[in-house]
Amino acid sequence: MPLCVLSEGAGSQTQIPASLSRIHIPLISTTTDCSNKVVKGKVVHKGPLVSLAADDFKLKTVIQEEDTSLNASSQSLSINIILFGALAKDFSKTVKLGDVVLASGFAVSKSPTVNKDKLHPCNLLLSGDDACIYVSRLPPADVRSLLAVRRTSAQSAEVSRTKKAPKYTYVRLDDLKPNTTVNVYGVVVFFKQPYMSRGTDFCSNMKITDQSNQKIVCNIFLEKLDDHPKIFQIGDIVRMHRVKVKLHEGSLTLVKTFGFSVVTFDGTEGKPVEPRTSSRSFHFDQDDHRTVEELRSWAATQALLPPTPVIPLSAAQPKSYFDLTCQLLAKAPVDSTCFLLRVWDGTRSPHTLNVIVDPNATEGPSSFSPERERLIANVLVYDNHVEYARHLKIGDFLRIYNLRAIPGSSKVSDITSSESDQVDQLAFHLHGGTTYGRGIRVLPENSPDVQKLKRVLEAFKEEEEKSLNDSEILEVWCTPPESPDRVSVSADCTTAERTCSHDVQTLTLAEVKRSDPGQVHHVRVQLRSYEPQKLHQALKLYCSKCSSMQDIPDDDLLTGVFSEASVDSGPCSPPQWALSGQVDLPADSPGSTIRPLTVHLSTQLLSEGKTRQLLFLMGATLEEVKSLSFGYLTIVPVRSSGGHLTLLDLSAPFLFRGRRRYYGCKRCSKAVMREPSAEGVEVVNEKIIAEALGVQLLQFVLLMKLKLQDDTDTLDVLLWRDAELFFNVLAEDVAVNQEAQNIVCQTMDSLCPLGGSIGERPWLDMCLTAYQAQDDAGKNTTFYQICNTAMAKPQSAAYEPA
Repeated sequence: MPLCVLSEGAGSQTQIPASLSRIHIPLISTTTDCSNKVVKGKVVHKGPLVSLAADDFKLKTVIQEEDTSLNASSQSLSINIILFGALAKDFSKTVKLGDVVLASGFAVSKSPTVNKDKLHPCNLLLSGDDACIYVSRLPPADVRSLLAVRRTSAQSAEVSRTKKAPKYTYVRLDDLKPNTTVNVYGVVVFFKQPYMSRGTDFCSNMKITDQSNQKIVCNIFLEKLDDHPKIFQIGDIVRMHRVKVKLHEGSLTLVKTFGFSVVTFDGTEGKPVEPRTSSRSFHFDQDDHRTVEELRSWAATQALLPPTPVIPLSAAQPKSYFDLTCQLLAKAPVDSTCFLLRVWDGTRSPHTLNVIVDPNATEGPSSFSPERERLIANVLVYDNHVEYARHLKIGDFLRIYNLRAIPGSSKVSDITSSESDQVDQLAFHLHGGTTYGRGIRVLPENSPDVQKLKRVLEAFKEEEEKSLNDSEILEVWCTPPESPDRVSVSADCTTAERTCSHDVQTLTLAEVKRSDPGQVHHVRVQLRSYEPQKLHQALKLYCSKCSSMQDIPDDDLLTGVFSEASVDSGPCSPPQWALSGQVDLPADSPGSTIRPLTVHLSTQLLSEGKTRQLLFLMGATLEEVKSLSFGYLTIVPVRSSGGHLTLLDLSAPFLFRGRRRYYGCKRCSKAVMREPSAEGVEVVNEKIIAEALGVQLLQFVLLMKLKLQDDTDTLDVLLWRDAELFFNVLAEDVAVNQEAQNIVCQTMDSLCPLGGSIGERPWLDMCLTAYQAQDDAGKNTTFYQICNTAMAKPQSAAYEPA
């Protein structure tokens, strides 16, 4: 961290490296390439030296551009500079107001005080070994001459150089105090891969510990993905400089502050101590090396490893969650919320599900040799992970965290299996969200895990080359890849039919618009566009009693509701009709501690031998309910309130049946705890339970807005009440059944194909009903709704209503 004071006299210009080129202050932005750049200005403000920790300091100064020829506002001519460490201390001792300084080795960040100080919208951050300040007390003209002749002069100048090796003090995690800025080391015991926050930054979450056994949560917000901690697995060691200690909800939390830097290391004993960071310069000496080794040795004696470590594909078991290290061979989009990754790790899963997608949409090879094909796993990536998957490169080495092995083919999205018997096969799913650290990370080529995987893959490739004879090579490269049969739809083909018996004449859309409301119309139209584009946004919950409609809550919201209920659940007196007990979670339940859960059973059902038909589960998290729902026919989550058993808040499902969830209307329900009557019925269904509990059952519906067109006009219509007839699927099944989802997506793709011309789209014979209702502004408006119209079932769909 040098600070150079240029002495007066000839030759002082040689102290500025020839590799540096000047950039004017108004031209600086967060996208500026700062390498080999120097910024110059007069010191117009110098703040106090602030001590962050022992031998670590911070100072804020403002410099002003002196080049009056620039056509820029006065605001953009002055910029904040934040200095850290020994450089800040030396600047405080040496530099005076009015001095002209040149700064290099800086980073650019957004200024949080731009609205207050009315200066440049960016700050310059100087820390690390590359940061340097050149100070001159010469007249401005002489300083300009320094930049002009520095490349040709070979003389050395007399300088007063202060260069002090940085010495950092690290605080144990049990010694942290609120509102202090510290440097820390820690072993990672939990982490989430960086994900996009609600703002413009990516967010990383992790929990670290050290020899004090104190566990501290760290929340890091950074704009660039590469600047985040490069954590690959639990047990990695992280070093953070200049993090601030905050008190949040009674617990200490670490967050980044100005000058934040982070370096990570492999936490395995015996592995090389190689820092992982995107920083161009960082400090690392023998003391740091010794600290990493000490943490490694300590962590090896602790139970810090996760219950679901990295395992090969050959060890994957049905319903298990695990982390997978693999190489990406090919990828393809399935729909807007799902992406297919074809990966391998050199081992074979005996259960791998065969997946077929459109080869034209596949990036990378669409087929492989029979030997390699048997080693490839098909990973389906959902929701927030889709965008990250799109940017992966073929050949990347990946670690996929919290991957789920799901048995059977019914859960595969928008794909067709080549075999009819799927009982013993697995589909690998990376579900949406970031729970349990779920995500994808590209591993660097020098990673020890990648080097180990490369050796396995290279060995297989050698055997593969030996085993292929000439005829097999020709078969691999000359046989066209298989693809599912596709239904060819011409513009003259009608794919929608009316199911009504109305004796009315077919009208044009212009004639429909001129007609009075309250009538039924027959039209022949094409689909111009539709919304929403994402299927999950079209699925709603509808109350038939109050006619209210609401979105289906996502798992992040539900996780909070269940977590709150599980924390607040205290002792309670069960109803007289209930028998209380405890149940253990399945051994493969993700993220759950080994603990028994309190359950309540209906004595009537017990007497009839229907033990597993209904279970009232108390104090469970969402993941725990989902795990148990596969072993019990119906689960009703409950909590303790005032010493009595009660349902959870109705923003969460009041009933789980396998993968199906049932919701109640908050407005119309009057929740009570009554024993459901099972007299005369074989199975206690959701309607019987809802009636007993005073819950108004919400109905799953599909709601879409379609823009129709013909040669005369366009017309916006709703598809709602007859949506199930139109698609020939149940909305309740669309919520959980991938084949039902396939039918809806394939139907809309055939009617409104992406990139196809409008003239080539199929013509549809539809029945419309026109009615008047008030719009959002309270004005009477004519609305149109599709009714009595059914689509031809796609040939590739194989769906049976549940």
